[in-house]
Amino acid sequence: MRLTDLPNGTQATVTGTHAGSSDIDAVSLHRLGELGFIPGEPVQLLRRGPGGREPLAVLIGETLFALRWVEAQCIEVSTL
Repeated sequence: MRLTDLPNGTQATVTGTHAGSSDIDAVSLHRLGELGFIPGEPVQLLRRGPGGREPLAVLIGETLFALRWVEAQCIEVSTL
């Protein structure tokens, strides 16, 4: 399941990252890992932007991030 598949407010655990589109390269995936999106980390999709799209407000650990849709699609999660 991808982070973008979660309903607002849902908690999950990161299981990995992968290039979800041709707009994402290895550098972008590495950056997501540096931000804390690594396997085993708790994550919560707090809410989506206007129209249910982007940015997505995501809590990883105790840090709040605003992700673009294309970035959020690269994050694989499993629900708790």
